[in-house]
Amino acid sequence: MMEALFGYVATNRKPPNSNAGDTSAVSKTSSAVIIPNNPAQVRLLDPRKSQNIAIIIRTLAVSRQEIVDGLQDGQSLAADTLDKLSRISLTPDEVSLIISFTGNPSHLADADSFLFHILRAVPTAFPRISAFHFRRSIYEPEILHLRLSLQTLDLACNELRTRDLFLKLLEAILKAGNRMNAGTARGNAQAFDLTALRKLSDVKSTDGKTTLLHFVVEEVVRSEGKRCATVNRSSSILRSASRNFRSGEDQEAHRQAREEREREYMMLGLPIVGGLGADFTNVKKAAAIDHDAVAGGCESLTARVAEIWQLMKSWKEEEGEFMKEMTRFVEAAVEEIEKVKEEKKSVMDKVRRTIEYYQPAASKDNAAKPLQLFVIVRDFLGMVDQACVDITRNLQKKRQLQQQTTPTPPPPRPIEETSERLPEVKLASVKEERITTRFPNLPVRFLSDNSLSGSDSEEEEDGF
Repeated sequence: MMEALFGYVATNRKPPNSNAGDTSAVSKTSSAVIIPNNPAQVRLLDPRKSQNIAIIIRTLAVSRQEIVDGLQDGQSLAADTLDKLSRISLTPDEVSLIISFTGNPSHLADADSFLFHILRAVPTAFPRISAFHFRRSIYEPEILHLRLSLQTLDLACNELRTRDLFLKLLEAILKAGNRMNAGTARGNAQAFDLTALRKLSDVKSTDGKTTLLHFVVEEVVRSEGKRCATVNRSSSILRSASRNFRSGEDQEAHRQAREEREREYMMLGLPIVGGLGADFTNVKKAAAIDHDAVAGGCESLTARVAEIWQLMKSWKEEEGEFMKEMTRFVEAAVEEIEKVKEEKKSVMDKVRRTIEYYQPAASKDNAAKPLQLFVIVRDFLGMVDQACVDITRNLQKKRQLQQQTTPTPPPPRPIEETSERLPEVKLASVKEERITTRFPNLPVRFLSDNSLSGSDSEEEEDGF
């Protein structure tokens, strides 16, 4: 059954005496092994290793001669070819065994024959392949990645120092914390620990209906909307703000106009605050950068380039285009790495200054994680985006509810019948309705006594 299904043919465990004698004779004269199923084929390497190399060779898209020409002429082979050839690892003894083979090369197994012709033409073929592979597949991508990472960090620092709206959010959080802690030792803080930004959504109002994050974001949204309306000179807002209301119906109209104005402020401010994350694209990229890779990247590349240079020095007797090509590469790589080192020093100094700008006392604490600031800001921006989505959804629900519950207005009455009540009382109640949100005192670790920035706030009129 096995023979019919799989073509399996049982072989004798003990070969004939004549064959055994031939095999022992070969093993005594050389390290080559004759393949039992093909007495004419010789294998120099371990059978399993030879088979694995043969699999790699079959996937190559170039001929054996093209590989030899590329190694001799110094013309780097394709990245895919170099990647596959670099997987072939030979010990010095195996290389010596293949080169010293004096039999008929046509009798060698596929992998052994391939290696024999390559090494006979270029004895240092695989060190050259390793050098080419390093240049094409390791050095060039890694040096480019280093440059891009440093550029991203530099731009991220600029974003953190020049985005006024982000600073306004931080100042709003600081003011909210001071107001909540008024009358306590923490009620006059000049800064707060930026790690607390991640905990803003954990601070609930006393009624549990909102969080400190949503409260602060909503206030900044309203402030930005009001500023935008003033700049744009919105005619509808200016008209509603300039009316003189006297009658009860006018007071109700004023209340509705004020609510509409507040809603318009929110609708104008939400795209501004909600789009804040788009202004910090490099901060978000910087949050994903591996500091260890940036810090040790140049040293790792320098060590590999030095290793290649030492190999080339040991090949002094060899000349040709390969040596010229790799000499040019080594010289250019050394110069480029030095430039990247200088750039890295400058950028990391800028990162350190940016951290000190936001957290003057945290530079030593963050020494183990110098890029943690970007991670915190990225997470905070995501929270702000989500808060804006929540606020927009709540406004839409509130609007729909008002439309469903608004009664049909009564017919107008004479002015003298509705003039007893002053509009100031209604205005005061409307304003108080907006600021009734209350929060408990903040935790001790939320605020610190260090200066956040040198700028003074100008948002007292917006309720902070």
